[in-house]
Amino acid sequence: MNRHIKKISNYAIAGSMGALVIATLTGCGDNSSNTQEQQPQSQSIQKEGATVTIQEYYNKETNTSTYKIIDEVPSKTTRVILRDANGTERILSQAEIDKLIKEEEKRVESGTSALTKSPDEVKDSGGLGLAGTIMASMAGAMVGSYLMNKLMNNQNYQQNRRMSYSSPAVYSRSQSSFSKARSSSFGSKSSSAFSKTRSSTTSSAPRKSGFFGSRSSTTSSRIGFGG
Repeated sequence: MNRHIKKISNYAIAGSMGALVIATLTGCGDNSSNTQEQQPQSQSIQKEGATVTIQEYYNKETNTSTYKIIDEVPSKTTRVILRDANGTERILSQAEIDKLIKEEEKRVESGTSALTKSPDEVKDSGGLGLAGTIMASMAGAMVGSYLMNKLMNNQNYQQNRRMSYSSPAVYSRSQSSFSKARSSSFGSKSSSAFSKTRSSTTSSAPRKSGFFGSRSSTTSSRIGFGG
């Protein structure tokens, strides 16, 4: 009688341990799936490079310059190309960009930045300055992330940003090129992850051999012997 009771208690302990192991494995699986769901989201937030070409427009009457974005494309590194009123192009150095961004930060904090003014007011004043145009471009997030965080929720900034392009066609072309670049980047990463997973699954899968394989070889040996 005591032996039967011990066997039953042993079975109960084993069953409880099995349930605990299954629950643990299920929890790990849930965490893994949650991580996989979060990865694409984090990847979509990653910063992208941009090459931006800005045209200077000089007004002789007011002796001032305003600027417009005339070209903008995705790139591995961020560059700002300035084309002056005479048509001469040069790439701004990082030191020049940092100085411009710091000056624009002070104007934003003091409320005097054209980026945060009404579009009509900016238009009447001639347009954005060089620093404001850089911050309105796709390069703005890369060269002035701190300032960009302050501007993103500002409605005037959003409207002035669209106006900073030389034409609606240039703005649309820029949006389309960056959208395609993000889709292509996400697609290639997904394809690479799938290939790695498939390769890992294939390499870890055991090769089928044994009874059926040996039976096939035995049968063919018998046929050869009979012939």
